[in-house]
Amino acid sequence: MTIRWTYVFADRPAALLGPACDFWTAVTGTRLSEARGDQGEFVTLLPESGDPCVKVQGVRDGTGGAHPDFAVEDVTGFVKEALRAGADLVADHGGWAVLRSPAGQLFCAVPWQGESRRPPVVDGTRVDQICLDVPPSRYDAEVGFWSALLPEWESLPGSLPEFHVVRPPAGLPVRILLQRLGEERPVSTHLDLACADIAASRAEHERLGATPVHRGAHWRVLRDPAGGLYCLTGRDPLTGGLPTARA
Repeated sequence: MTIRWTYVFADRPAALLGPACDFWTAVTGTRLSEARGDQGEFVTLLPESGDPCVKVQGVRDGTGGAHPDFAVEDVTGFVKEALRAGADLVADHGGWAVLRSPAGQLFCAVPWQGESRRPPVVDGTRVDQICLDVPPSRYDAEVGFWSALLPEWESLPGSLPEFHVVRPPAGLPVRILLQRLGEERPVSTHLDLACADIAASRAEHERLGATPVHRGAHWRVLRDPAGGLYCLTGRDPLTGGLPTARA
């Protein structure tokens, strides 16, 4: 089943949807769509050019996180393939569906609406990756699941032993990174931004209300004003690749 487009959601507590939207529109150079959903819980971040690939959702339970949506021409067919690969069906909404991976990560199958043009790099950054933090007991099976679900994508080891990348064909805006945790806890998910200059991006994000959480060798973990964790990573925002010295 060919994936025609990908979206990533920043899932944030519904009570903090406003601050979340203010922050993420600022750091992505976008504007908000009209709110959708029974309780106005869904908004799309609309870029100045290209097609959108980032959305924000207000969630009623928990602190949120992130999840991917896969846009396909045949939602029913994609759901069947996902179930064969090991997913569970959480909810069938007729034209779209919510599923769960073997490790517990939610994702959605939605109808393709003709999206085809990646949004531009904005101020040296681009949201281009969703990272699944997977407990060690589920990691190998989860890598196998996403590799089987997305056979047209390239599945390959990451830059460190605890990373595995599932990279889409050229033109799709978001790739998947699986990270093996050092402890047993439920799977969690966050967004990553590729940054041409991490220090400059970090300073700008902090000016807009983010708070620093952790400094890694080539990444920075921050918390947005709605409490959601995300990362700035030292990757090329045009290609998603690592600098040559670290490849």
